[in-house]
Amino acid sequence: MTSAAPPPPAPPAPGDRTPDGSGAGGSGDPWAAGGLVLGGVLMVVYGLFAVLQGIAAIAGDEVYTSFGQYSFEFDLTAWGWIHVIVGVLVVVAGLGLFTGAGWARVASAIVVGLALIANFLWLPYQPFWSIIMIVTGLFVLWSVFNYRSSRPV
Repeated sequence: MTSAAPPPPAPPAPGDRTPDGSGAGGSGDPWAAGGLVLGGVLMVVYGLFAVLQGIAAIAGDEVYTSFGQYSFEFDLTAWGWIHVIVGVLVVVAGLGLFTGAGWARVASAIVVGLALIANFLWLPYQPFWSIIMIVTGLFVLWSVFNYRSSRPV
């Protein structure tokens, strides 16, 4: 019985990544590559929550209460519409991140920036939730800005 040597491994296909994330389709930073996927998931979840939060604010002004005076005071129904619109934009941009499109990264940075501002202004109504969403948004921005695709455009 003769034993034949195993065939050499096939070269990686275009767009394949190495385990450290540095292949033809990788970012060089596996944390940023994984963070981009996590960022897309977080954006979709955040967007859906923002839409529900906006619907609750539009449906009944008794759902949320304000804590004291605040410089940026708006009508709660207006805040509801702002959250619905921003939430839909965040969901669309988050879904676009899954495609790996360059426009999705730019749109995500812009939309998450708007969501950060909206959550800062939403602090008097939901302080704990706003802080969680601000921190989450900062992570998503870090992921979007640190991901470097080496795929040819």
